[in-house]
Amino acid sequence: MFKQVLSSIAAFALVFSIGSAFAAVDVNTANSDALRGIKGIGPAKAKAILDERQAHGPFKDANDLGTRVKGMGGKTVQRLEAEGLTIGAAPKTAAVAPGNAAPPGAANSAVATPVSASASAKPVVVKK
Repeated sequence: MFKQVLSSIAAFALVFSIGSAFAAVDVNTANSDALRGIKGIGPAKAKAILDERQAHGPFKDANDLGTRVKGMGGKTVQRLEAEGLTIGAAPKTAAVAPGNAAPPGAANSAVATPVSASASAKPVVVKK
């Protein structure tokens, strides 16, 4: 009997530790479902976070998150961090020479590249 109780407690502790190990959710990369998996974030708050991130880019730190998302003060952000919300570093982007940047959303579209500076030269279209 004692072994069964001890075994049950050990199994519960193992399941709890595994569950909490996977609870971290980065606010800069998470989708709505992942954000709603954090206790204290419902559908409306997840939408507000995603809308703000889409409009103004990734969050720099907890203070930035609390300032930019309505209804998320410092204490709320601290509580959400205790529940597993993390604010990772903003994703790094590759440096692009001025004038060579593709328009937003053109990652998989055709890009025109001039062959020479002469007026008769036609652009070459390269598809990725």
